[in-house]
Amino acid sequence: MKYTIAFLLLLFWKISVGQEKRNLLLDNFSRKLVSSVVVKGQEWVTYPSYSDREAWAKLPESVKTNAIKEGEKYLGYGWPLTTATLYLTYSRTGNREAADNSNREKLNALRALALAELIEGKGRFLDDLINGVFAYCEQTVWSSPAHFYMYGYEGSLGNITTLLPDKNNPIIDLVTGDTAADLAWIWYFFHTEFDKVSPVISQRLQQELYAKVLDPFYQRNDYWWITGWGEGRVNNWTPWCSYNVLTCVLLLETDPQKREDGIYKTMGAIDHFINSYPEDGGCSEGPGYWGAASGRLFSYLTLLQKASQGKIDIFSNELIRNMGRYIYRVYVSKGEYYVNFADALAKLHHNGGLIYRFGKAIQEPVMQQFGAYLSGKSNGTERMTGGRLGSNLEMLFSHEDWQNVPKTEPLLKQYYLPNLDVAVARDKEGTDQGFYFAAKGGHNNEQHNHNDVGSFILFYNGIPVLLDVGVGTYTRETFSKERYTIWTMQSNYHNVPLINGVAQRQGRNFAAQKSTFTDTKNGVRFSTDISGAYPKEAQVKSWERAYQLERGKRFLIQDTYQLAAKTGENRLHFMTTLPSQQPKEGELLLNGDNFDLLMRYDPKIMMITVEKKATDDPKLEKAIGKVVYRIVLELKSTALNGINSIEITEVKK
Repeated sequence: MKYTIAFLLLLFWKISVGQEKRNLLLDNFSRKLVSSVVVKGQEWVTYPSYSDREAWAKLPESVKTNAIKEGEKYLGYGWPLTTATLYLTYSRTGNREAADNSNREKLNALRALALAELIEGKGRFLDDLINGVFAYCEQTVWSSPAHFYMYGYEGSLGNITTLLPDKNNPIIDLVTGDTAADLAWIWYFFHTEFDKVSPVISQRLQQELYAKVLDPFYQRNDYWWITGWGEGRVNNWTPWCSYNVLTCVLLLETDPQKREDGIYKTMGAIDHFINSYPEDGGCSEGPGYWGAASGRLFSYLTLLQKASQGKIDIFSNELIRNMGRYIYRVYVSKGEYYVNFADALAKLHHNGGLIYRFGKAIQEPVMQQFGAYLSGKSNGTERMTGGRLGSNLEMLFSHEDWQNVPKTEPLLKQYYLPNLDVAVARDKEGTDQGFYFAAKGGHNNEQHNHNDVGSFILFYNGIPVLLDVGVGTYTRETFSKERYTIWTMQSNYHNVPLINGVAQRQGRNFAAQKSTFTDTKNGVRFSTDISGAYPKEAQVKSWERAYQLERGKRFLIQDTYQLAAKTGENRLHFMTTLPSQQPKEGELLLNGDNFDLLMRYDPKIMMITVEKKATDDPKLEKAIGKVVYRIVLELKSTALNGINSIEITEVKK
């Protein structure tokens, strides 16, 4: 077959995966309504034109200075050729960073030159911008070789069958979409200036945007982010790609029928994405992907709302509101720590402006204040002048709003996401002092899955104590059958047991059962039976893992288990970056930054060792350091039933 993505799922908007078929867009806004309310031309654009020098001059001096300075870095830029061997690096070595970094560098140059010229308006950056436009027009495709599986693959996504870009079989991936949206904005702002040099520039750019994005989107239904994998499984690609395509349609398409069809098709894909979400709005891809998933959904819905003169608006829907709220509900502390289950780094830096605008759209004060807090904490000027042009424009012309909002961290006392099966709680609402924990049930086929059913993280005074190590640099193996050979994906390097020498297994059937979340005046308890996350050879009938926060006192971890047989070692694993000592038998002292915690266990039934492991990955090193420790508590008992408890308390100084 030419295409390996499921073609039969043409009626994508009628498919959902285990969720209600809500169809918030297509069932509420007909094609006829779309045709009547969406602005026909480009009058929906609210940003000043390139020629409106007075409007651009009103931007803050710091923003203008920074944007021009960034643009000047690329005066005389060489626009490197994307060679065949650069593409082949991925299939030959598994390294996707080489080609992706090259793509990223060129996009950074394109964006910086465009924004600098928009702000300065003197023509100083135009020649280099034209060179960039021509360089992209001459490039065979704009895709990442890591996404060439969209041409076809054998067995797993990492085993691609087309090693070099096929011009006659255009694919729309994340990188193609981002590039196209930026180029569409460049065409919109500068086509008149380009025509003064030569009409060929704008004509060629339009031709490439149609050939690489618009025409394939109109004609094809086999891109998985439109139809979904298998039974309709989608992820962040759907809102991300749909937003980029919608940008191109709205800025470039003049044929009324194609414009209407294109808009309506993106609405169907977005319905498919929304349908895949549970009512609690939990992002199973984790907080690291929230900006690309629900955050990009917000960007799409905002663009559609603007283009329809406010007539197409679903921000009042409770699910959409929960999809936004998720990001503050899993926030821990310090402006950078979140409940980083799934493919998420231990430290994340979210766009405060995006969070603020999302909060404003859904009328959620907590989210608005969180966005204002993050914007005030980060370098707002860099946020406004770095990244995608569409996002920059929104930031540049709405930046004053958040400055009048209280800048407040959302330090929630407790919360439970019942569909995602994630519980969080802290010692005291409104402060990061004391204990904070988050724990999960779930299953081992979640989006960007790690084998971590029943795992947890523990913080003290806003600092990680027992952590999820996160995810390292993506390679060919990351999204292949070899994913679980990567140590960060394995249950043995999460805070869960090894049972009878057997680790957890990946797959939807490997899941938690009977999760319960209980809160009282003095504490919170979350428990779940994790036995179902292990294969038959683990010989486990039940294994209840329970976490209990006794506010102001201690944090408890308790396992209650029943085995069918004793065939191997039973070990409890806990990951930390904190150094430790063993002052006496049954105790482990964890040394934090201005605090010490004591982990107590029963030495009669458990034996402790602490193993050191090099992270050996640049992304991991940046997030958690060069070394991580695995605390191992091996159960001594040969009995088939047992209960063991671990207590963690602060050492008073």
